Amino acid sequence: MDRAQKEKVVEELGHVFSQAGVVVAMHYQGLTVAQMTELRNQMRSAGGSVRVAKNKLAKIALEGTTAEGMSKYLTGQTVLAYSNDPVAAPKVAAEFAKKYEKLVLLGGAMGTTILDADGVKVLASLPSLDELRGKLVGLLQAPAVKIARVLAAPGTQVARVLAARAEKEGEAA
Repeated sequence: MDRAQKEKVVEELGHVFSQAGVVVAMHYQGLTVAQMTELRNQMRSAGGSVRVAKNKLAKIALEGTTAEGMSKYLTGQTVLAYSNDPVAAPKVAAEFAKKYEKLVLLGGAMGTTILDADGVKVLASLPSLDELRGKLVGLLQAPAVKIARVLAAPGTQVARVLAARAEKEGEAA
């Protein structure tokens, strides 16, 4: 890799570290190409990305960003997972690490907060932004649905009484 390529990689990683909602560092030594592809696909479907980069270049890219403290996790064969949703990348990474023991969570960064492996696991246990939005919409809709039921109930009761009366008159005749 020549100097221009290295500068481009550092620039791209700097953008990742400064713009992503969360970045997770993991060791991937011993994973097969198929397993790495599976990790990339799962991360992509969750709205995240996976990137293997040289630790030295990643450390240079970390300088001056809010995630600078996570440089201590960049040793050995490291892969970075990141997403804008603060829960997506940790969730996929933690589930994948449970499935394949050779993927080891090291830590990461969420904004200015530096996370250790346990912090990443805690983030993974939280509901995603989409799940939280769904719950919020459900909570907001619940009162409207209840009001509609209450308002519709008297009309329904009147219709039942009239139908029962019509049945009785039909039987009497």
